[in-house]
Amino acid sequence: MRYILAIFALAGAIVSGLALQVHYSTTTSPCSINEKWDCGIVNHSSYAVIEGIPVALIGILGYLIILWLGLAKQRAAVLIASLAGLGFSLYLTHIERDVLGVWCLYCVISLGIIAAIPVLDIFWMFVEASKRRRNRWHW
Repeated sequence: MRYILAIFALAGAIVSGLALQVHYSTTTSPCSINEKWDCGIVNHSSYAVIEGIPVALIGILGYLIILWLGLAKQRAAVLIASLAGLGFSLYLTHIERDVLGVWCLYCVISLGIIAAIPVLDIFWMFVEASKRRRNRWHW
């Protein structure tokens, strides 16, 4: 299960890397689909930077931390980190929907990934707890 979590975290880091590339790009965004779907508008907005740090870079670092914690079998820490990431992603989703009125495809994919990670982690916790209960009753 930790490897599945690691794959999700790595996928999140890659998607965040693509968003970071758009942030620094001066060309047309590859996910500029129409007036409602444009990663360039989102990633060049004032909301794409916090204290001089691109939000996409924060995403990359967050996913890499989750990756490391997952591989280290730190299930509770993965849950805390992924829930924090989910909260941040939901806040950014609010900005896209209610403030900018434009969606970033990479951000929506990242939201799906960060939403899946705590679900997978909780499932992992239940599987491990079930194994411990079964082993406790076997002599």
